[in-house]
Amino acid sequence: MAHEHKLEIFRGLWKFKSNTQKIWGVLVFLTFVTGIEVVLGIYKPHGLMSPLMSPFEGGFIATLGNIIFSPIIYMKTLNLIFIILTIVKAYYITWDFMHMRDETKSLRRMVVWTGVFLICYLVFILLQEGGYIESVYSSGFIKRDF
Repeated sequence: MAHEHKLEIFRGLWKFKSNTQKIWGVLVFLTFVTGIEVVLGIYKPHGLMSPLMSPFEGGFIATLGNIIFSPIIYMKTLNLIFIILTIVKAYYITWDFMHMRDETKSLRRMVVWTGVFLICYLVFILLQEGGYIESVYSSGFIKRDF
């Protein structure tokens, strides 16, 4: 016995009459978001090419603030927009095209939290390795650049 698919997107703000209309509606939305990304990538507006803030200067609290805020606030605004739009597209592809909305809550959480933990682990490894490579280059152990 098959169950009915939910025919709305954007938390019920946009409703469709059939699955085919819903697929086309999500496709149009994803195409629109991709179009925004392409236009921003081609024109690169000057106002979006600088970070929102400059790093804090001072003592221990400023260092903690730099560590906490550096992945988000010190990034170029255009890069932050690209990341947010990519996450929105990935969410709707998974939620609507892969029918995650129709799965049980435990399966949805298992899929999402696995990805979150793997991404956090990847960021940790990249930061650790990047710090090591930076220390090797700054200590003068490398005689030549490759």
